[in-house]
Amino acid sequence: MRWDALFEDMEAQLASVGRLELESEIAERSRADVAGVELADRLRGSLGLRVAVHLGSGAVFEGALSHVGGESLVLNDHHQQVLVPFAAVSRYHGLGRLVMAEPPSVRRKLGLASALRGLGRDRADLSVVLIGDAQGAAGLSGVIDRVGRDYFDLAMTRSGEVRRAANVSQVASVPFSSLGALRSIRGAEL
Repeated sequence: MRWDALFEDMEAQLASVGRLELESEIAERSRADVAGVELADRLRGSLGLRVAVHLGSGAVFEGALSHVGGESLVLNDHHQQVLVPFAAVSRYHGLGRLVMAEPPSVRRKLGLASALRGLGRDRADLSVVLIGDAQGAAGLSGVIDRVGRDYFDLAMTRSGEVRRAANVSQVASVPFSSLGALRSIRGAEL
């Protein structure tokens, strides 16, 4: 009888060690899987969720995450849409844990320049937030005239004015590296 108790105790110890080794292996594999996840994949997994995007300048935009491209994202709120380049963001709040990978070829096609060219083609009335603008309102509003490799030209007009040659006060060339966000004006869709 004493031998039975000894063997049962040894079997319990071996089973316990086996469970600990298995749990350790699962934890290690989980850490390795997470190490391969890109932030853009997490953002795509959070589509439809309400998130807060904090820019390095201190400006904060909140809304439902509606689009994630290769270099930027779009938030929807009740009054406007906001396009934010990934490079301008200091942190996100409200991301889910779901991950959704996207093929690299699609990601390249949906770069920031492509999005800006689409906005220029649609003659969307925009407000530009620059990275150094802590208040989130740089005073630049207008329509994108053209998009280069690393900049865009904004034909500046007064808010509510249609882009006509007579209404353009000046043209601002904005480097992509200075772009904090683009906000739609008057309910225009990005």
